[in-house]
Amino acid sequence: MTADFSTEQKRYLEGFVSGVQAGRVARGMSPIGSGASALPAEPAGPDAAHIKAQDATKAKGKKLADQENWKREENPFDAYARFKAQAEKGEYPKPPDNFRWRYYGLFYVAPAQDSYMCRLRIPNGILSHWQFAGIADVAERFGGGYADVTTRANLQIREIGAVNAPKVVEAVQDLGLTSRGAGADNIRNVTGTPTAGIDAFELLDTRPYAREWHFHVLNDRSLTGLPRKFNVAYDGAGQIAALEETNDIGFQAVEVGDGAPVPAGIYFRLMLGGITGHKDFARDTGVILEPSKATEVADAIVRVFVDSGDRTNRNKARLKYVLDDWGFEKFLKAVEEKLGTTLTRVDAGHIAPRRAPNRLAHIGVHSQKQAGLNWIGVVLPVGKLTCDQIRAIASLSRELGDGDVRLTVWQNLIVSGVADANVAAALARIEAMGLAAEASSLRAGLVACTGSTGCKFAAANTKGTAETIARHVEGRLSLDTPVNIHLTGCHHSCAQHYIGDIGLIGARVPVNDDGDTVDGFHILIGGGSGADATIAREIQRDVKSEDCPAAVERLLGAYLAHRTDASETFFAFANRHDIDTLQRLAGDDAP
Repeated sequence: MTADFSTEQKRYLEGFVSGVQAGRVARGMSPIGSGASALPAEPAGPDAAHIKAQDATKAKGKKLADQENWKREENPFDAYARFKAQAEKGEYPKPPDNFRWRYYGLFYVAPAQDSYMCRLRIPNGILSHWQFAGIADVAERFGGGYADVTTRANLQIREIGAVNAPKVVEAVQDLGLTSRGAGADNIRNVTGTPTAGIDAFELLDTRPYAREWHFHVLNDRSLTGLPRKFNVAYDGAGQIAALEETNDIGFQAVEVGDGAPVPAGIYFRLMLGGITGHKDFARDTGVILEPSKATEVADAIVRVFVDSGDRTNRNKARLKYVLDDWGFEKFLKAVEEKLGTTLTRVDAGHIAPRRAPNRLAHIGVHSQKQAGLNWIGVVLPVGKLTCDQIRAIASLSRELGDGDVRLTVWQNLIVSGVADANVAAALARIEAMGLAAEASSLRAGLVACTGSTGCKFAAANTKGTAETIARHVEGRLSLDTPVNIHLTGCHHSCAQHYIGDIGLIGARVPVNDDGDTVDGFHILIGGGSGADATIAREIQRDVKSEDCPAAVERLLGAYLAHRTDASETFFAFANRHDIDTLQRLAGDDAP
């Protein structure tokens, strides 16, 4: 039969067979024609390390999680054409593809909304005014006409119909942004100090390091398809906390003094294993490194996680659990083997204490280190912006600022580079948008995830309850110190309820013996971050949403009535009492 094929046809068939053979080898299968007795070929290509880790798991007689099988059956980044064909038919994905399309930053969020949500990647949370205005155009044309600022200094576009999903992915790329790898088992949006480069108190400008890591991840497919998601943050010791201790890897700028085994200067301190939804903070490893080495070290850490992370139990498939199992020294030794060099340890005594962040620096007008310029922190109602507001902020940044819009992990944004002479005009324009640059001590630290109105996992309406709490408390109490209240809808803890002065996590609250339930929350107290890193303790369970405002009022009233003096923070008050005492004090102050 080969005599019937032309030379071009023969070459085509040879290429086709070669491609099939390469694909079998990459998946650890023996080449066609190698015989049943042949040993499986060594996996090759960018997915090789992941395939080896999966095979090692199966060799131990363990069953891979469904998501591991879905990745292996079809790498999501090889399925874009099929994704587009599915969208053209107006079809939403079944579970395997719902997982795969998250590699493009798209989440099918039914039954909360019969639509997609698209999450972006914005390194260090900073984008240009024209990119920000472009997001408004995308959200208006293809989404619900609004965007949410997230707790990873990021943006989400919601209510995207099936046919528009690829259009959003591509429109975002037209803006010089991307949603690639913003979901599923990937390294998520990299965060950094929001006032990087403009903060008089910073030790280090985090922007170049966050940017380098961002592009390193985007351009190396072997860093995708991890056992679970992975978070990295860079904190330059500026006035606004980046919450690096809540990340898998935290790079924390520190000043090393004389007498250490390295020259005095500014370094990154390496912290590992943060995941507050699992009640743990990143811990100091004792390792310091030159900032220029951060990407190299982060790469080695991720690759050790690729080899060793749990691929059977999604609840245990985070870096924290490898560290719990191995211990830090064994893990760091494996990192050193990947690097081919040793990591430098420095005794804490050689490291200068870091300046405490200003809990209100993300709101209001603040002087920059550039003389005559200011940043203005704009309050966003639990992170939500209309398209008109987005465009108005973009215009403000272009006309009165330096052209940058800076998102923060506190679900607000900053317009930087505003000259002293333009501050009053900028504030007037912000007010005209229906927004503000001033907030009460409660609203400045009010954080809420998407909640049940847009997330299938959430058990309650977080944003609505947050607004109700704020209105209720502001009408009854006057707080003279910052208090952070975090509302999260489920155990994923996107709003990090465990680190709030007061944290609320969504719950279905039984209301009768027939099994009927209503929106509600469990309430926690005494969480903190930074030098006060503490996991909040539960103080009340199964509080109906409608009763949460009064419950929060009682806790805050107890604080105002029983604090040692006006300088005692809510955190200090909550943590010098046990839960029984706090319950009694709050009960005494019940209205």
